[in-house]
Amino acid sequence: MGTPTSDPAPVVAAPAGRRAGGYRLEVISVVAVVVVGVILRFATTSPLWLDEALSVNIAALALGDIPDALRHDGHPPLYYLLLHGWMALFGDGDMAVRALSGLFGVLALPLMWLAARRAAGPCAGWAALVLLAVSPFAIRYSTEARMYSLVMVLVLAGYLVLRRALRQPRPVWLATLTVLTGLALLTHYWVLWLVGAVLAVMSTRVWTYRRTPARRRAPLLVAGAVAGGGILLVPWLGVMAYQSAHTGTPWAGPARPTQVVQSSLADFGFTGVGSGAAEGTLVAVALSVLFLVGLCARRLDEHRLELDVRTVPGVRGEAGVVGLTVALGTMAGYATSTTFAPRYAASFFPLFLVVAAVGASMLPARFSRNLVVGGVAGLCLVAASFNVTTARTQGEELAEAIAEGASPDDVVAFCPDQLGPAVERGLPDGLTTAVYPTLAPAERVDWADYAPRHAEAEPEAFAAALDERADDATIWLVARGGYRTLEGQCEQVVAELGALRPGAAQPVSEDAGVFEHASLFRYPSSSER
Repeated sequence: MGTPTSDPAPVVAAPAGRRAGGYRLEVISVVAVVVVGVILRFATTSPLWLDEALSVNIAALALGDIPDALRHDGHPPLYYLLLHGWMALFGDGDMAVRALSGLFGVLALPLMWLAARRAAGPCAGWAALVLLAVSPFAIRYSTEARMYSLVMVLVLAGYLVLRRALRQPRPVWLATLTVLTGLALLTHYWVLWLVGAVLAVMSTRVWTYRRTPARRRAPLLVAGAVAGGGILLVPWLGVMAYQSAHTGTPWAGPARPTQVVQSSLADFGFTGVGSGAAEGTLVAVALSVLFLVGLCARRLDEHRLELDVRTVPGVRGEAGVVGLTVALGTMAGYATSTTFAPRYAASFFPLFLVVAAVGASMLPARFSRNLVVGGVAGLCLVAASFNVTTARTQGEELAEAIAEGASPDDVVAFCPDQLGPAVERGLPDGLTTAVYPTLAPAERVDWADYAPRHAEAEPEAFAAALDERADDATIWLVARGGYRTLEGQCEQVVAELGALRPGAAQPVSEDAGVFEHASLFRYPSSSER
């Protein structure tokens, strides 16, 4: 997947004293950026949002119960098993559960440095390290109790081992590649398309060297090792088949390739809501340009680049894997009626950044390289800083409002059920929770047959059942309209409960500036009416 290239020496050498002073300044700057990036991987004030709360609630189950819970969630098991063990050691507080992803985020830094260095030399390695250290995308998913930071680590580790196996196809490297591939597949299903892309690139190499068996052997063995990673999925295939038939992504429809590219690049620059999007757009544009430079440019001297639209050797394979992963994933999305979320780009983001770092290393003069990498890093820091202060959910605010006014016999309802886990996490013990339309507890969301369930749901029946369950206690309803498969139903639940229990209040209103927002309604008991 690309052959190492040496970092070109300057055409005109600077005086020794100036060179040494400049080098010290560069080292200090890189160290400072990396330290800031490490700190930001453990710094966020937002409470857990839906996906994070779901992860924690599933990981908190007994080990034997996790596979069945995931049948109704739609993800492979590795991250949940690791989080289960992590929580046994460090607890289930917000900072504790996120620290596991932060640890993976830190581990990715030296792996990225090695990956880019082996692809194109020291200059590319340092550029990649700086860009990853302050990447808004990498920082966001290092501060989220989800599997995406782990995906990036496994992809980088697999890439390093794959390059080594191409040079030295020894059993130890091939076996390691098989294990890393299998672990990645057990972490997120979008890795399937990454694996398919790698196999396609290896196949082209086998075809290219079809008349030279000695050179054909390595890519052939590597392809076999990567494909062999699927063996680790075998014990999980039963659950995976059920998920494929019953879960999917009912919250959104299939995405076109252009949508996948656009949303991925947007998230590479900024993963929040609000004013940081301006800097994020510039980051996305800069990384895209550097990616194209890495793919199509060669340096002629200290002042000139030559662009070749046919692409140049070096990271052609890495770029090909990025493009093929997007293509295969998009086709699979249409075939299975599943969507793409920008966080899935964690499967190919490391290789994208390797190519972009190689592009930075191709810039003609040392000053221009430092200026571009430093400028992009500065924009990244501004965009990433919003991750520290921006709330991802109103869940904590809603839970505090309920806790302040609720009695032990009150019932807290959620429409849709997707609002439940983030709010339930902050509720006092003992309160009864119920989700639309099943009246089940709010700890988890059952994604199995999600759309058919809502197609058959009756808001009037849910409101009546909720009124009966609460009896003379207060009903608190957390609700928001506009969710896919529930069009108009939650609004109808609000109205039906208002008719059954006149005098409703709205202690909390939706804050559209928060990613996961909702309103809180309070329906009084009969003694209050």
